[in-house]
Amino acid sequence: MSIHAFTSCSYSYLNRARVLAKTLKQQHPDWVLWLVMTDKPPPGFDPDPKAFGFDAMLTAEDLFGDETESWLFGHDIVEACTAVKGRACVHLLDQPGCEKLFYFDPDIAVLNPMDEVVALLDDHAIVLTPHQVEAEPASRPLAIRDNEIESLQYGVFNLGFIALANDAEGRRFAAWWDDRLHDWCHDDLQLGIFVDQKWCNLVPCFFDRVKVLRDPGYNVASWNLSQRRMSYDDQGRALINGRSLRFYHFTKLGAVGDMMTQRYAGDNIEIYELWWWYRHQVAAATSDRIPPGWWHYGHFDNGETIPKSARILYRRDKQLQADYPRPLTTGAGSFHDWLRRETTLLSETPDPGRFAPV
Repeated sequence: MSIHAFTSCSYSYLNRARVLAKTLKQQHPDWVLWLVMTDKPPPGFDPDPKAFGFDAMLTAEDLFGDETESWLFGHDIVEACTAVKGRACVHLLDQPGCEKLFYFDPDIAVLNPMDEVVALLDDHAIVLTPHQVEAEPASRPLAIRDNEIESLQYGVFNLGFIALANDAEGRRFAAWWDDRLHDWCHDDLQLGIFVDQKWCNLVPCFFDRVKVLRDPGYNVASWNLSQRRMSYDDQGRALINGRSLRFYHFTKLGAVGDMMTQRYAGDNIEIYELWWWYRHQVAAATSDRIPPGWWHYGHFDNGETIPKSARILYRRDKQLQADYPRPLTTGAGSFHDWLRRETTLLSETPDPGRFAPV
């Protein structure tokens, strides 16, 4: 019996996924580590998972077969790389010898062993980590807004991590999650959903043996630093509030992450040092053969960027899906041709997206 773990990304996030693989293998070299790639490689790039630190790779085509192109067309890059997680869980739990399964977002670094969660899965089927593990004081309204109200809006659990036991309840959850993410993994706050996170608000209601791990050393990120302080012990072990820092979630590498870190890390110099280390790790893992922002499914086959509004129109209209099962194709009689004739969506400025914790 073995422990399997996976992450999901596009090639534009492969540099971060390589840092995850490196740090996770340092802590658990015996785990089987999978790369779930919701993308196709740039021309001339060798997609060898072992060269990236992974044991094996799954693609969206492996998981979704003939429906891959039409299904992915209804998602932007964040939605797509998130929506495959449920199907990947179902697939990996079917792997011979898989006893327990872990998921980590690609922009995570594992800094101490995960043995505590491994042991928890002996008695629990599902382990989740909440964004916040301690209430903000009433005297800090900005922190309440940034942290507690944001959690209410985007989901109380950070689905950058989840762990499952390969038992009847863990598999029942994976099947339910796959169903929901296949049809409803969208950034649509008006509808009340934010990719996979808000769905898991329901997990303690629907499933048994759920462990909500309220340990500040898990899923540490810029938006939950207000109640967490980093330090090192005499042996150089990373700590949060005196407990082992298991993994840090480096979401929003850049200006947004810097702003939130500065807002809540304060004078905790160790946090800034950790970010400095991570930036250098990501830079070292970056290949110049992957164009910045690369995503095969982000463009029609003529290279034109697909506007988000066209994706929403397509995913909401079953007749369009039936009429145009290969929506990336251009030319006479294509969905692209129909969009140009029947709508003004192709002339819209692409939506740069909204920053939110994922």
